Parts: sequence; C-alpha cells; structure tokens
Amino acid sequence: MIPPLIIETAVDQGINLIAITDHNATANVEAVMKAAVGTNVSVLGGMEIQTREEVHVICLFPGLDQVNAWQKMVDQALPDLPNNVEFFGEQFVVDQTGDFIRSEPRLLSTSTSLSIEDAYERVHALGGLFIPAHVNRKAYGLIANLGFIPPNIIPDAVEISRHLPVSDAVKNFPQLSAYPIIQSGDVHQLDEFLGYNEFLLFEPTIEELSLALQGSEGRSFRVDPIQTT
Repeated sequence: MIPPLIIETAVDQGINLIAITDHNATANVEAVMKAAVGTNVSVLGGMEIQTREEVHVICLFPGLDQVNAWQKMVDQALPDLPNNVEFFGEQFVVDQTGDFIRSEPRLLSTSTSLSIEDAYERVHALGGLFIPAHVNRKAYGLIANLGFIPPNIIPDAVEISRHLPVSDAVKNFPQLSAYPIIQSGDVHQLDEFLGYNEFLLFEPTIEELSLALQGSEGRSFRVDPIQTT
C-alpha cells in the first residue's frame, strides 16, 4: 500500500482517523501524514511491536518526535538479522507520493528483545497508548502466549480480531471485561479498510483517544454493531 492510496481509500470509506502501525517499523509514518495534508483524514503515528514473548502490541504516539524516539529503542532491541526477501518480501520505505526511497535490509518480521513490561513502561513514558493486538488469536496474541494480562500492566485498550463480536470476546475471555475493547483494524490491503471503531473526540489526538477509551469528559467510543455482525 502506498500513502496516496491509503488516504484515498480512507476518504472513500468515510474514515477520518487512521493510525500507521507497521511491524517493528515507523519509517513510513511521516509519508502517510504528508499524503493526508489537505484532506479530512488525520494520521496517528505508531507501531505494532513484537515483544520478546512473541506478543503483538499496538503502540500509538502523540507526534513524530515520540515516534522517532520509540523507533530508536526498538532498533536497539531488534536482532541483527538480514531480511530474507524471497521469504518475507521487500521492506520498502517510500515518500508521500509512493516513490521508492530505500529498502530496509534488517529483518522486521521477528521478535524484539523488549519484554511486554519493558514496552509498556517505555511507551507510556513517551506519552503513548499501549494496546495489545488481536489478543484472542493463537498467533501472537497476548492471552494465547501468556495466558493472562500481567497484573503490572494496565493496557489503554485491548484489540480483538474482526470476526469475533465484542460480546463473545468477553464471554470467551472474561478478563477482557476490565478493559476497553476495540475491533481489529489490522489492514494489510486496501480492501480491508473497515472502520469498525467510532470515536467521539474534540480533536484527533492521543490525549483525546485516551479520554474516549475511558469514556471521560464527554468523549466516548463504540465498536459499530452493524459492521461487526
């Protein structure tokens, strides 16, 4: 997916807030932000990190300074392994028009050395949101890999897969009832844009998202019950 098409698809789908969360990487965040200039789409920067426990976590940050600081931490925690292009495919970095800048030679599809506790503390220290991804999945899901949400971690929300209704998620995994639940937005292809999560915000910021997830100060969120049935 290239930045202009990401934004064009979001506009076509009536989605006005997206987050760019590539696997262990943030190099394309700024390009998508630039591609969104002049549209009604706001872009948040982040990452889907793979922790030492092979758990995927969505990390969202207030701005590019925090995004870049987080990337430096992750770079230090990634193993020094080359990408196998034939097996994993190319890892392209592009500009806001989609033109090629470079290819990332280091393997990104692997676990970092950061534990889930380390990641949690560092993300929050940068003012970010920490959201374990597709927690119900056997592959890279927090519950499948750890069996529980560690007591020293309080996620800002938990994400469930798109085919699991929220009511079933709580029924199947009662511990999730203690946290805000969002539905998967794990988009890898343009036709996967779904817009399941609806937020009432005063402005498209991390601070506002945090308030909405808490249902605080007039902000709120819901998972669209029509689209998920």
